[in-house]
Amino acid sequence: MKIERLYAITIYLLNHGRTPASELAEHFEVSLRTIQRDMESLCLSGIPVISVAGAAGGYEIAERFRLDHHFATSDDYSCILTALQGLVSATGGQKARHTLEKIASVSKPEDSCLLLDFSVLREGDTALLQALQSAIAGKRMVRFVYTNNNNETRTHSVEPVAVLYRWYAWYLLAYSRVKRDYRTYKLVRMSGLEITDTPFAKEHEPTALILEKNDGADSRKYLNVLVKCSPAAVSRIKEYLNGTILRENPEEPPKNTTDEADDRSVLMELTVVENEQLWLGTLLSLGDHVEVLAPEKLRRQLLETAENIVSLYG
Repeated sequence: MKIERLYAITIYLLNHGRTPASELAEHFEVSLRTIQRDMESLCLSGIPVISVAGAAGGYEIAERFRLDHHFATSDDYSCILTALQGLVSATGGQKARHTLEKIASVSKPEDSCLLLDFSVLREGDTALLQALQSAIAGKRMVRFVYTNNNNETRTHSVEPVAVLYRWYAWYLLAYSRVKRDYRTYKLVRMSGLEITDTPFAKEHEPTALILEKNDGADSRKYLNVLVKCSPAAVSRIKEYLNGTILRENPEEPPKNTTDEADDRSVLMELTVVENEQLWLGTLLSLGDHVEVLAPEKLRRQLLETAENIVSLYG
């Protein structure tokens, strides 16, 4: 147990830098005295741990120290290889392939019980994805035409920071000089990308930190939808709309009726992105198995759409 903790402390210090003893004790759930003894053990094993006194003090590992491949176990390499294989399947990038080959050359991979196949993520404009990565590496502004949720088309000039896959699509995280803030742009809505010769005007923090400070840099507007559905539609609403059951039998069935549909209905809540078409199409595809109770604006929109469909096919 102690050896595993010493290894974990070494990795933690390498990843986080100088860390107070109290923070280490809390993270590893041991006493301060145990942390002090662990530091002594690490020094005796040849790992150059430095102790810094003062308010900003703590323990850190000298910069000259580097881990070699012997510090990783076969299970560690299995996880790394699985992640890299998933990255290669998602992007097909040469850099990821070369990294995968390097890791594979110093390990003895065994059959993994987990496989990450993200090849579906490569559906789309891979040239655009690679061009954005090139602009990010070269720290050059990009210009492109963008169509937003409201079907408004504008030309944007931004400093690209990172390309990320989230919300079931590829997005560009970029800094807008006009807005003086970070924004996300859906790649499928971008066209006419141009890498300019204009360098970045500022140094950007790590992507994870930017996302954390900007609440994920999520500029999308969300809508809460209340629906009543039949039991047959519950599983599909959970799967495709991430719906949550509030309660079953939301209302008593009318008296003197043999119709048990209302008696078996289920009340569910959805949180969707405004003006996105996918969830709206899913609701329409469920037909009379689901009724939107709120908001009223969405009820009117669905009614108008249904009337137009009937008019078209009538």
